[in-house]
Amino acid sequence: MAHKLPEFSHVKASRILFVAGEARRGSRATIRPLAGSRISLKGKRALYCVTLRPKFFRASTPEQRVETLLHELLHISASFDGKLHGGRRHSTLSKAKFEALLRPLVRRYLADADTALLSGLAHDGEMVARQWLERPTGRTSRQAYSEKHLFIGPVQMITRRQLHS
Repeated sequence: MAHKLPEFSHVKASRILFVAGEARRGSRATIRPLAGSRISLKGKRALYCVTLRPKFFRASTPEQRVETLLHELLHISASFDGKLHGGRRHSTLSKAKFEALLRPLVRRYLADADTALLSGLAHDGEMVARQWLERPTGRTSRQAYSEKHLFIGPVQMITRRQLHS
């Protein structure tokens, strides 16, 4: 997804951990910087963790899922250093301004989307996703986390409507 848009050329998908997680208000997903944590996957240190919430799986269209993923990627710092972009935090940027940054990216991506990714995001039925067995605590956690702290578990994906071809 990131390689389709030059604004995300700094993003390295292999350094982002995606997990399914618990509900949090009306959120579809959240991104957490891992600069102060020690989490590695396949020997590579993860710099960000994107938690996909139940609304992502159970109450979204494929287009909303694309928007959610791009929304979370937009929070990543330009230096891709395990920190969030200071000017793109919800606490510093109004919703309208954030949406003004996001909407053109979503439109451009959907106009030339990766069909395999869109097909996966349009799935309706059971799938599997990484989930935490033991979720890392705060930034100062001394423990190193790896695949042994995750499991692959079932998630029911309910797609509100199929993507138009």
